[in-house]
Amino acid sequence: MGGGRVAHPVLKGPSVVKELVIGAVLGLAAGGLWKMHHWNEQRKTRAFYDLLEKGEISVVVEEQ
Repeated sequence: MGGGRVAHPVLKGPSVVKELVIGAVLGLAAGGLWKMHHWNEQRKTRAFYDLLEKGEISVVVEEQ
């Protein structure tokens, strides 16, 4: 039995295009999550001020 050669993978440097695409996708995903969070907070704030304007809630503590 002769010593066979083991095929080793050739290591290449980082792919610039692949890194840019991954960065863009991660950035857009994080931005989308941030916008969804922001829209949810805006909705809650708008609902609070709508109730306040209708008089259904008050920020003044009622005396007992």
